Amino acid sequence: MRVLFITSNRIGDAVLSTGLLGHLVDTRPDARFTVACGPLAAPLLRAVPRLERLIPLAKRPFARHWLALWLACVGTRWDLVVDLRNSAASRLLASRRLAVLRRRPGAHKVEEIAAVLGVAPPPAPRLWIDAAAAAQAERLLPGGRPFLALGPTANGPGKEWPAERFADLARRLTGPSGPLPGVRVAVLAAGPEAERARPLLAALGDGAIDLVGRTDPLAAAACLTRAALYVGNDSGLMHIAAAVGTPTVGLFGPGWPEVYGPWGPQARAVVSAEPREALFARWKAGDGGLMEGVALDAVEAAARALCRTVQATESARAPHDRLVPSQPSRDPA
Repeated sequence: MRVLFITSNRIGDAVLSTGLLGHLVDTRPDARFTVACGPLAAPLLRAVPRLERLIPLAKRPFARHWLALWLACVGTRWDLVVDLRNSAASRLLASRRLAVLRRRPGAHKVEEIAAVLGVAPPPAPRLWIDAAAAAQAERLLPGGRPFLALGPTANGPGKEWPAERFADLARRLTGPSGPLPGVRVAVLAAGPEAERARPLLAALGDGAIDLVGRTDPLAAAACLTRAALYVGNDSGLMHIAAAVGTPTVGLFGPGWPEVYGPWGPQARAVVSAEPREALFARWKAGDGGLMEGVALDAVEAAARALCRTVQATESARAPHDRLVPSQPSRDPA
């Protein structure tokens, strides 16, 4: 059985689609998979079980990337094509079944994607960590000690919480009276975002673990499996953290947490106190300070509450079990 799975160009959306992909892996043990996605997201999917081919689908002028995909896939008769991009290319392939994404306004992306195949309840996003990513995480974080992970960047400065608030939060959470006393703090961001991550690293001082630009997305996922807690802006990294089961607090100013919030019982979204309509109007006008309405106290309270929930869960289950996210949590903390 051959399955073609066409997912997003963006890291976050690609991660959110992995729940449905994982469902196919689990329920079709004889299937071989071809996955097409954006080049940035491709490393995250290189370890999908029974992967025959991974096609990084870089955008080209005049939509020629869809022609390239069709040429790469037209020689195969597919048992199932899942097209989350709703492209013309998938309709021109020979397949026994074609399933495409239909918009469901107001639904979380995980719910919308699961509805493509009518899967209920929606399967949680997951990532498969290969040996290379695990080895890189071990080199960067030897000893396996837990740490507080911070993601200070996003796909634009308008979605980035002030660096000084991240630093203050880290001090509160890792101080003697915090839920993570004495743990080290790691900062993660992609290489092109290094300048925007630098103020936080400077504020944290020499004790911070600098992972900025030192991982590909799958190695970042492997690092985050070792984190006690992740706090970060609305970004692909936030979804990676939640997908590997790391307790995750996502920060939202101008955005849609009900649609793009981190998914799972160990995930929370903290939203700006400023009305969304006002934030988008200011964003369109080119204003700054769009994350000022995300209060430090609110983020700290959400992080402390999540840590208490995780500790209670850990106490109630066997040490070798691992909690796998299965249901959404959209609490604005």
